[in-house]
This record gives sequence, C-alpha cells and structure tokens, in this order.
Amino acid sequence: MKRDLKDCTFIIPIRIESDDRLRNVITILCYLGKNFDTNIIVKEVDSNPIFEKYALPLIKEYCGDVSFIKHIFEESNDPLFLREKVLNEMLVLTDTKVVVNYDCDVVFSLDVYEEAYRRIMSGESDFVYPYGEGPWQYKIFADDAMVTEWLNDDDYDFNILKKKSFNDNAGEGWVQFIKRDVYFEAGMENENFMGSAPDDFERRYRFTTLGYKVDRIYDYIYHLEHSRGLNSYPQSMTQHPYWKQNWALWEQLKEYSKEQLIDYYSKQKYLKKYR
Repeated sequence: MKRDLKDCTFIIPIRIESDDRLRNVITILCYLGKNFDTNIIVKEVDSNPIFEKYALPLIKEYCGDVSFIKHIFEESNDPLFLREKVLNEMLVLTDTKVVVNYDCDVVFSLDVYEEAYRRIMSGESDFVYPYGEGPWQYKIFADDAMVTEWLNDDDYDFNILKKKSFNDNAGEGWVQFIKRDVYFEAGMENENFMGSAPDDFERRYRFTTLGYKVDRIYDYIYHLEHSRGLNSYPQSMTQHPYWKQNWALWEQLKEYSKEQLIDYYSKQKYLKKYR
C-alpha cells in the first residue's frame, strides 16, 4: 500500500543534459511513484523534449499508473537553466497544503518523507529540511545495474547505493518541504538569482529571518552524482555569466533584517506575474 502524501506536490525542474541525469530522473520518479500517493509536477526546459520519450515509458513500466505526474515541456535554446523561475511557474500550479522543492538527483528514507509531511500538516513546521546539517550526505556513483538492483529491492536498502559512494557534508540545497501559503507569503523563489546561484543559502536565511518555523530531520540524503556543466557547481563558478552577480546579491541580502527583507520582497517585479 502506498503511503499517504495526498496533500503534497513535488515540483521538480529538469534539464536532461546527460545519460546519468536521465537515469537519475527515472530513478527518483520510480521511487516516489511506487511508494507514495501524491502529486508530482515535472517541468522540462530544453531545446528538445527528452522526458516523455525516454523517461516516462520506463517509469510507467515500473509504477504502472503514471497519472500522478504532470509533465510540462517548454522549448528553450538558452544554455542557462533558470531554476528559480521554473520552480515559481510550477508553484502557481499547485493546490496542496505542502509543496516540495525537489532536486531530480536525490532520494532518502521513505519514513523521512512522511515525517516532513506530517510536521507541516500538523502545524509543527512551516519549512523542513529532510536531512541533517553536516556529514549527512552520501554521494552515490551509480550505474544502471546498481539503481535497478535498488529499485527492485523490497526494502530499498540504501546499502546497495552506498557500494559506490563517499560521505560528505549536507547543508541547504536539494529538497525542502514547505507550507504552500508560506512559500508565497515569503516571496517564492527569488528570480533575481539567475540559474546556478547561492539561492539555497538565501532561502534558508530568508525563511528563518522572517520568523517561520524552519525545521530539520537528521537523517541521510543520497545524491546520485551526474555530469556537470554550465548549470552545475563547481563548473558554474567559471562558466556561468551571472555567477558574480548572483553572489553579490546574496552578500547584500544576508545583511538584511526582517523588515528589510519584507520591504525588498514587496517590491519585486517578478512576483506580479504570479499574483
């Protein structure tokens, strides 16, 4: 029986630039779809659609029904992947109490998904990081055989993925469970960060400084590694045209008080598109 996350929507922005990224997308959606009664929006922004042709058939084969996935394709030849904008465009399509800003390369314990959801549904938290801060990440160097073995294991034993891995630090990125109303109230994703940026740091600072109940579950997150280019750290440090601009914005915002943040976000032009 699937676990109940009915009042929850995962919003997953994707650009499938490599075979390993395609495998990761398939893996995480098979995992979510097989185990949860929930809602998923996948928005793919690229020059050509890949998800529907190469990923969806395999997800359907594993999960059976794929009606829980809403796939949107937007054609774009821009080499930059503007993740913040894509997330906002999906956020306005949601109608559930909980929204999950979800990276397409990570998985974690089924119990942790349930616990993060429960904390928001109960009012205990407004914003939950479903992993610990510090050495709570495993970088997984997977191949097709490994993820197939893991997905076919009845218990989803993470020791299978850890066969080719190393332990590393975790901080602010990847996944956040957020109360939908709070997400809007706090200014959504900041579209002034252009693509690969310190938006993860700013998001945490903002929600904390504004006084929302930001919480954390101390468990491991498993990051399925992938090829890295313009839109992925650390290559983006030297290749991304807005890297310095993005970091300058973070340096500015991290000095703001609660009142200054409220004033700043009340004046952002990008929000007018969604309100």
